[in-house]
This record gives sequence, C-alpha cells and structure tokens, in this order.
Amino acid sequence: VQLQASGGGLVQAGGSLRLSCAASGFTLDTYTIAWFRQAPGKEREGVSCTSRSGGSTYYADSVKGRFTISRDNAKNTMYLEMNNLKPEDTAVYYCATAPRPFASMRAYFTGANYQYWGQGTQVTVSS
Repeated sequence: VQLQASGGGLVQAGGSLRLSCAASGFTLDTYTIAWFRQAPGKEREGVSCTSRSGGSTYYADSVKGRFTISRDNAKNTMYLEMNNLKPEDTAVYYCATAPRPFASMRAYFTGANYQYWGQGTQVTVSS
C-alpha cells in the first residue's frame, strides 16, 4: 500500500501548481481523500478533503476559491489544483486517505483519522 505524491516545486506568487498523489495497493475510489500541509515551525493543517461520494467536500478558509481537490478513479490518483498561490502557501503538502467518511469538518481535518499517507511534496511560493 502506497501513496506517491508529486507536483510540488518553486513558483512565483500568483502562479499555479497541480499536486498529484498516485495510490497503489488499494482502490482509491472507496476512500475519503485529503490534503494536509505543514509549514516550517507550524503544526500540520488540513487543506482540503472529500468523501468518496463527493457529498462532503471541505476547504480551509485560507484556500477557498483558490484550491480544488479531485480524484481520477481510472488512474487511481488524487489531485490538488492550486491557483493564485501566495507565499503563505509555502509548506510540505501531504496526501492522505481514510477508509470511511466522517461526521464533521473537524473530523475530516484531523490527521489521526487517516490511514495512509504520502511522503510529502514541497511547495515554495516566492513573493
């Protein structure tokens, strides 16, 4: 079982990146998926998540309107499209999956609820 994250890099403020996270060893379409990030000296925070049905999709206030979470079941891959990037978006981004939906946004954004994690991909936004 593995999640392989990619797509990070260095981008100027206002630019865009698309992060990918390829799953192997299990079928992604039955899982809740999420992206978290951790900036230097800060705690890990939830960025976006969605249940397997898509009926529950959440974004952190700081990224609403700029980031979009999605999945391609045929490719067994999840994505995070990031537009209008800001220097405060600089962090290591992690993909994560959980085998069930949750009852609240807070639960969706609790890292301990997730079973599998990718290795992280660095996103650096210059001003």
